[in-house]
Order: sequence, then structure tokens, then C-alpha cells
Amino acid sequence: MNLNLSVADGMFRDEVQAFLARALPADICDKVLNGWKLERDDYVRWQKILFAQGWGGSSWPQQFGGTGWTAVQKYLFEETCAAAGAPRLPPFGIKMVAPVLMAFGSPQQQQRYLPKILSADEWWCQGYSEPGAGSDLAAVKTSAVRMRDADGEYYLVNGQKTWTTLAQYADWIFCLVRTDKEVKPQRGISFLLIDMKSPGITVRPIITMDGAHEINEVWFDQVRVPVENLVGQENQGWTYAKFLLGHERTNIAGIGIAKRELGRLKKLALSVSKNGQPLLADPQFAQRVAQVEIDLMALEITNLRVLSAEASQRAPGPEASILKIKGTEIQQAISELLVQVLGPQAQPFQPETAVYGYDSDAANDGDARSLGSNYFNLRKLSIYGGSNEIQKNIIAQMMMGL
Repeated sequence: MNLNLSVADGMFRDEVQAFLARALPADICDKVLNGWKLERDDYVRWQKILFAQGWGGSSWPQQFGGTGWTAVQKYLFEETCAAAGAPRLPPFGIKMVAPVLMAFGSPQQQQRYLPKILSADEWWCQGYSEPGAGSDLAAVKTSAVRMRDADGEYYLVNGQKTWTTLAQYADWIFCLVRTDKEVKPQRGISFLLIDMKSPGITVRPIITMDGAHEINEVWFDQVRVPVENLVGQENQGWTYAKFLLGHERTNIAGIGIAKRELGRLKKLALSVSKNGQPLLADPQFAQRVAQVEIDLMALEITNLRVLSAEASQRAPGPEASILKIKGTEIQQAISELLVQVLGPQAQPFQPETAVYGYDSDAANDGDARSLGSNYFNLRKLSIYGGSNEIQKNIIAQMMMGL
């Protein structure tokens, strides 16, 4: 593989850097680079800026309003945005349900939903996991019974979803629902689009160990969903779910973010002394940093290979599980090293210290202020999107034939 940028790709990266310098709001950039919590308005504002530039769908084909960029251009855009401190947009609309609609949705669904996803006029969340059905999604029990009355056909949905990220902001949720209980579990699942304003939906917060309200329970009690909100064919939702999970796991790898945080780690390790020398000069610590950097370089090459496969119209396969495993492990390792750099100063934290503009004598100073909460928050990375243990099983079965 030729890892050198072509002249055209180098010019493209320069164009992206110039755009970021001009258009990225300073307050949003400050939040990202310092580990502050981002609010709904931050994400929406940035997506609308990208949309106005014509870059709202960096990974979308042009026929649906996307950029039509090559695999290398998409990668350069993501990496350059991360380095500059642009927020990583929630993937549920742009990178998860949108590709499903492009591949399996009806023309009417594509016309109805895709433009509003692209312009950030509608916010999506994901209704996959349930109590007892996390990594084993085939065990979902939320039911959708097809019915008819004077107003036409509809599904009546009952059940519960959990770990639903940012559902408190969502306008819509895409859900895996059980439409046939008499067949093999994977054969009786359908893919529904549900308006979060529908009567019978209740969102309850789950407060994570870092004190944040990021995830939720979503309850469905006799929720009526029009039949036209079914994506593809009834009982074929497992096929669409696997397609979507490939995109999700590729996205979780977070290589651009990891590169940015690795740079932050090195900078801090040079500023902190141990035995009269910078911590980065300590052989044991330097070895750990070097190993993370080597792993990240290898992951970057693998990610480019996956993007190249996507460019040839192949959905991400089991190689997406490799990206998910190593990407999450690397991000967690960097967060651990960041905490180690600052030692006891980074350990205690108050959830409020991760809120932009928070100021208190009791808060940790400078770089330490957000490290504790970020460390705890990133423990989830190896669990969501299918736990890393499950990803290893997928690799063993589909790539090694075990």
C-alpha cells in the first residue's frame, strides 16, 4: 500500500484545514480539546456548518446529497477534524441509520428522512440493546404486532430498550423489534423507525459512573407505528442490523481522536518531571507510550483497507470487529496513561468539572480537571457496539473458521 499522499489529496487536506480554521467555532473547539462535555446545540451547530459547506455527509454518496469523497479523502477529513478539535458527530443518524436507508429503504423513506439527517433538523438514537439482549441482539423481546383499523395498518410496539445513547435529545429512534416469535430468533426481527414523540414512549435517564446523563432506558407502551415505517421486509431486520453494526464498529475505532489524545499525552508527559527528568524520558513509561503508538499506526493502515473496501461498495465485514477491538483498547490505554501522568491529581473528580465554564476552588486545575471523568466514561468503549469478547468470537468464526 502506498502511504504517501498524492498531490490532489494533499491539496484536499489543506482545503479542510483552511475551512476548519475559518468555520470551527472557538467555544466548541475549546470544549473538545479540553475534554468538556458537549451539549446537543454544539453537535447540531457544527453539523449545520458542515451542511452549509456541502460537507454534511462526508461518507455519503452524491446521489443522496453527500460529498462523494474517496476513501482517502473521507479518512483525511475525519483525521483533520479530530486534530483541529472539531466534535465527533453522533453517528446514529449520519453513519448508522442513513446507510441502512440508502441500501434497504424505500424511495419514500429516503426522501423523507435522509435530507433531515443531513441538515441536522432531526436527531436519531439507536434502539438495539435490551435487558438480557445486549451483545446477543437476536434475543430482543420488544414486540411489534401488526394490526389494522379504520385508519389503516400499523404496528403496536411494547417493550424496553436500554443503554440508549442521547435518547433525551432524539426526535426519532430506529429499533429492532420482534415480529415473529415462532421462528429462529434471527428470522423474526424487523427494523422499525419510530417517532420519539409518539404516545406511550417514556425516556428514563441512566447516570453513568462519571456522573453524566448520556444513556437512557426507553420504554414502549402500546406505541402505534405506521406500517410505512418498516424498513425493507418484515422479519428481515437481522440482515439490516448486521449491515448497520459493521458501520458502527468501524466508527467506534476513533483513530483521529486517538491520534489527537496521543499528542496530548506526549505533551503532558514532557511537562511532568520524575527524578528530575520529563516523565516521557522514563524507559518504562516511554515503552508503554511507544507500544500504543505502534498499535495505532497498525490500526490506521487496517482502517484504510476497510475504507477502500467500502469504496468498492462492500459493506464492512468481520474486519470491522478488528477495528472495534483495537480502536477501543487504544483509546482506553491512552486515557489510562493520561491519568498516570498526573497521578493523584487526576484521580478525584467532580462531574461538574467536565461542564464547560465550571469554576471552583475545589476543582482540579488545568489538564487534570476532565481526566478523571473521561477515564471513567471511556470504560464503556469495549462494551458498546458489541463487547470486545463478542467481536473476538466473530473474528474466530468468520475469518479463521473456528
